[in-house]
Amino acid sequence: TVGWLYFFAWSCSFYPQIVLNFRRQSVVGLNFDFLALNLCGFFCYSIYNIALYSWRDVQDGYMKLHPHGIIPVLINDVVFGLHGFIAALITIFQCLFFERSTQRVSYTTSILLFVFILFLSITTIITSVGRMDLLLLIYFYSYVKLIISCIKYVPQVVMNYRRKSTEGWSIGNIVLDFIGSILSLVQMFLLAINYNDWSSLFGSITKLGLGVVSIGFDLIFIVQHYILYKHNKQQEDGYQIIDNNQETTLNT
Repeated sequence: TVGWLYFFAWSCSFYPQIVLNFRRQSVVGLNFDFLALNLCGFFCYSIYNIALYSWRDVQDGYMKLHPHGIIPVLINDVVFGLHGFIAALITIFQCLFFERSTQRVSYTTSILLFVFILFLSITTIITSVGRMDLLLLIYFYSYVKLIISCIKYVPQVVMNYRRKSTEGWSIGNIVLDFIGSILSLVQMFLLAINYNDWSSLFGSITKLGLGVVSIGFDLIFIVQHYILYKHNKQQEDGYQIIDNNQETTLNT
């Protein structure tokens, strides 16, 4: 039950931003670095969940490492990952048609994405010729997702700080994401308690890390929206504050 509750909260969290973009007919205030990293992250997360949930070779490899444990990925994890990937695609398509000022994906993020894709491509090829274990490859996908989860919100946080506003960034998706993250961690701890298998917490380090990191950034956005910039309503052309100075990149 807890698993489906967090699935519902996290899944609903995708839509406030999509609806806000549609109502404004603009994506000004929404950081493109975040969008690019988010899409890549959900792709990796979907691969990880699908493999660990349904691929027999991956499951067998996992059970060898955790002989008394359980597979830490459930069907709601699989559906959530795919749902997130589709929602990320929809948001990116909105950027093609709605007002976006002069924003683009920064060079820093482009290089990072290139490194991630190159690394996963090489390790996938090595695995396909039998030189590396399939479970290790799936863990690599999960580690890339975890790295992305740790950095993807940074450009948006910096952008909000420079604009002194959260206009264009939906607080609804943050509140729902915060609830989903809490419930996700509760589910993991309940499974560990019920099966007396605390190793399962670290057997799905991506899911654990995703929840912890998301909670941290959600709290930052909540403080920005409700406390720091509560009375600041940045006009849409206010994005020029960033355009005329410097990019919001990951190296700031």
